[in-house]
Amino acid sequence: MKRFQFFLGFLCGALCFGGTVAAAAGLLAEPSAQTFYVDGQRVNLEAYAINGHNYVQLRDVGRAVDFNVTYDGTTNSVRIDTKNPYMEAVPTPTPTPAPAQTSGVITIPQSDERLVLKEGDQVLCDDGTVYEITDMSLYDKSMFASGPLEALPSPTWDWSQLPELELPKAEVRHFQTEHGDRLFIRNLYETRRMQYTIYNCIPNCPILWENGKLKLGKDGNPFLRLQLSITGTKGVQPFWPWREDQLTQVFYSAPGATFAVEAWDVFKDGKFLYTKYNVQGY
Repeated sequence: MKRFQFFLGFLCGALCFGGTVAAAAGLLAEPSAQTFYVDGQRVNLEAYAINGHNYVQLRDVGRAVDFNVTYDGTTNSVRIDTKNPYMEAVPTPTPTPAPAQTSGVITIPQSDERLVLKEGDQVLCDDGTVYEITDMSLYDKSMFASGPLEALPSPTWDWSQLPELELPKAEVRHFQTEHGDRLFIRNLYETRRMQYTIYNCIPNCPILWENGKLKLGKDGNPFLRLQLSITGTKGVQPFWPWREDQLTQVFYSAPGATFAVEAWDVFKDGKFLYTKYNVQGY
């Protein structure tokens, strides 16, 4: 409740005016000389003073207070989620030709085999840079995780009735901001965990399962619609660490919908932070 009260108090000044906008509106914007504290801890916020009020970027407030902020480009809307922690958006990098592989540099394989990086590994990014892994201490040791994950789910029915899903590209997205050097690696092994978990839910859904077998439409295809990559941000629900019920609850809420799933390993300044799971239903 304390965090939410802070958020409400700050929201009135949550839009940051650029110099051009401020000038067009006849306002004088200057860098704020005040300091900011969250629960007694000083935080660095880029703030501007306009007519005696402080204005900061809403995403910066979310980062400081720890609530999630996302932008939905399809509806041109900003979504604030006070129930979930702040997460950096996964940006789409500008494609650039990758250089020839350098000796000792790891290229993330196009494979759904489990890959565990080690401290000292150097990873080739899609933008052509090399990112060094310096800290893997949180891998399988997150305070929110119960321990190392079990093997991928085994079939509880004949999955061969389903069409084979093509794996998405093994992307390695790198970007650097004032808040740190970030790396997102698409985790195809954990994406398979999400896929197989949904597969085993199918017999519990009458819309997808009938008389002990997969239900098919008039075109002969299953009613299940599942993709292993997410495009756009509308309806995306992220969670971490892995909790099976976080995925199954979303799926059971509307099994006839189209679902997209994906998993990403997230690093900051060389340190592994968590594996982020995204599910989208529409």
